[in-house]
Formats: sequence, C-alpha cells, structure tokens
Amino acid sequence: MKGITVVKAIVYGNQARYFGKKRDEDGHTHQWTIYLKPYKNEDMSVYVRKVHFKLHDSYTNQNRIITKPPYEVTETGWGEFEIVIKIYFNDINERPLTIYHFLKLFHTETDIMLGKKNLISESYDEMVFHEPTPALHQLLQISRPLTVGVHKHETDFDAKKERTLQNILTAKKKIAIEIQELNERLKQTREAIQNFKDEIGKLEHKERTHHVTAALSSA
Repeated sequence: MKGITVVKAIVYGNQARYFGKKRDEDGHTHQWTIYLKPYKNEDMSVYVRKVHFKLHDSYTNQNRIITKPPYEVTETGWGEFEIVIKIYFNDINERPLTIYHFLKLFHTETDIMLGKKNLISESYDEMVFHEPTPALHQLLQISRPLTVGVHKHETDFDAKKERTLQNILTAKKKIAIEIQELNERLKQTREAIQNFKDEIGKLEHKERTHHVTAALSSA
C-alpha cells in the first residue's frame, strides 16, 4: 500500500540458569531459552506464520520451527554462540525477516554464577513494514491480546530508554564544553601565532632599516 508504514515492536533474547555444576552425562552446565515475543500484549500469530531458530551445528536438530506463541526454544548446553532467528509472515509476498542473537550463559554477578538467579539477555527492536500488501496491512491492523494477565518483560525498556537518552544528553553537553574549550585554545594559539608574526615582522623591518642606515653612512 503506497505511502503506508506499519511498525511492530518486538523483544528477543535469552534467559539462562546455571545447573550449579557440570552435568555428568553430557558436560552441559546451563539450561537456556531463546525467545521472540511482542513488545506489546498482542498475538503475533495473526501476521506471523512461523519462526525459525537456527542453533549451533553441534545440536542434533539445529533447526527449530515454531508455528504459534510462545515463540521460544529451551535447551541445555555449555557454550555461547550466535542464534539466527528468521520470521516468516502469513503473507508469503512479504520477505522473511532475519535477526541475530548471541546466546549468553555467563555473567560475573554472584547469584547468576551460583545458579540462584536467571541470566537475562534481551533486546528491543522494531519490525518496519514499508508499503505492505493490502492483505498484510489488514492483518497488521488486527489487535488480539496474547495474554489475559499482565504482559511484561524482564528488562524495563522504558527506563532503559530514559537512561540512554540521559546519557546521550550528558555526553552532548560534555562534548559541547570540550568543543568550546578547544575553540578557545585554538583562538589563543592563532593569536599567539599572529603575535609571533608581528614580532618577526618588526625584527625584519628593524634589520632592513639598520642595513639601509649602514649603507647610507658608508656612502
């Protein structure tokens, strides 16, 4: 549809918990879950046909296809690696969207290291549908809640956004002050150079005058 853009916010990432020790049968140390979910409380299956999670080749079945919410895969393992998440839409004319997430298992926080607390590594992103087909546009307009209860994320993205904006503003102020100081130094340097040029000009003029005076005297 010409001139139409629809944005759907998503959250993707993983949570992981340490077993407390290495498992004897396979050496695995963690249980983890990789997931894709809507930022708002809506049923993505209205416009999403399936989600393909591509795991590490060391897994027997590294291709996991999920066709309905929740879009997630739970496994165990001992190492971190990149997971490819490919989203297919109900309108086959819309190209699949591919995102990447690096599976995180380890953290320096004590409770996470001891397995008393889950590690959470998740990101906010937006799927932008620019000039979607009429069929997909109609599906994107349907708002069907995913859950009856409270829909929330482990990460407070609004607070994170506010902190990020504050950090950006602080950095901009700091940069502005540094630029002002550099400009002042540059101005002082230019003035010093001009003063040196003026002094050199005076000395050269004085030397030329001295030579002329000496020449006239000898004549």
